[in-house]
Amino acid sequence: MSGRHFLQIPGPTNVPDSVLRAMSAPTIDHRGPEFAQLGTHVLAALKPVFGTTGPVVIYPASGTGAWEAALVNTLSPGDRVLCFETGHFATLWQEMATGIGLVVDFVPGDWRHGVNPEVVAEKLANDTEHTIEAVCVVHNETSTGVASRIADVRAAIDSAGHPALLLVDTISSLGSIDYRHDEWGVDVTVAGSQKGLMLPPGLSFNAISDKALEASKTAKLAKSFWDWRPMLAANERGVFPYTPATNLLYGLKEALRLLDEEGLDNVFARHARHAEATRAAVNGWGLEVLCADEREYSGSLTAVLVPEDVDADKVRAIILDRYDMSLGAGLGKLAGRIFRIGHLGDFNDLTLAGTLAGVQMGLTLAGVPIDPAGITVALEHLQVAP
Repeated sequence: MSGRHFLQIPGPTNVPDSVLRAMSAPTIDHRGPEFAQLGTHVLAALKPVFGTTGPVVIYPASGTGAWEAALVNTLSPGDRVLCFETGHFATLWQEMATGIGLVVDFVPGDWRHGVNPEVVAEKLANDTEHTIEAVCVVHNETSTGVASRIADVRAAIDSAGHPALLLVDTISSLGSIDYRHDEWGVDVTVAGSQKGLMLPPGLSFNAISDKALEASKTAKLAKSFWDWRPMLAANERGVFPYTPATNLLYGLKEALRLLDEEGLDNVFARHARHAEATRAAVNGWGLEVLCADEREYSGSLTAVLVPEDVDADKVRAIILDRYDMSLGAGLGKLAGRIFRIGHLGDFNDLTLAGTLAGVQMGLTLAGVPIDPAGITVALEHLQVAP
């Protein structure tokens, strides 16, 4: 097909041209002084994006690796952790926790709501012996388009007077939705490169609090590659204890420059505006947004419920075949029930307008009964100056 492919899944996202050009630079000696300057720069420039003044560790890995690093550096075999079934990825994280020898208290959910802070407070208040060592929360559940309220979760932990660590997955929210590691009292923030940071997959991150660093001194889960200690020691010199993803770090430097140039508050406002326009289109079509609580709407993606007699995957296939646009599939228990529209990263009004036009045409071709005024409602939102 002529023209570019529309990659509108909620990650990996479209990579800006300047980031691609930055990654095309020649690979350099990762033990030399030029690399040390690069490492020192990106390690410092990452901190404002996480909202922290503490250390941020970079792994050559996917976000799954950063999940494991958060757990093994802070916990010991048999430790009890509190997790919440907010979607597919929250489910996978708790499965990992179980697999590495932790005892998981998994609070069931309907995949349409985020973590309930009242349940957090109740669970921790009932844990009078403080056997729960950590609370694990996915900030923005990529499979559902539901964003849990981390500040409220922190307040719930504090209200219970509980010492549990707070571990938060921001893989599809960092650089897209307002996030404040220090202010919200998060102990380990997990992130990946391929979404709001506008890079290809291949880098993952842990932002680490003082409390988490202290916990790491006694954590006994097995670790080697994921160990914070050699990473932090090497990072003081701008280098890494093993071979880093040099050219992805070139791209990271440029991506961080782009975020800084736009301003994080403007980045968050842009994502919120595009999310609002997308939801306006969905409602205008007469369809339903999966997220059931407007306080938890995601700025990164919108999951769309299709009628029960419609296969969402067939709709996605028609849109891919006819319009060369990829949309996110329903995962786990939502397979065939939803499709996901990614509107994060390197994204603007015209990209969203084209995306929503392709979705509307695809729904019509698939025989889904919709009101064609949906796109008009979205365009009216976009015509209002930000």
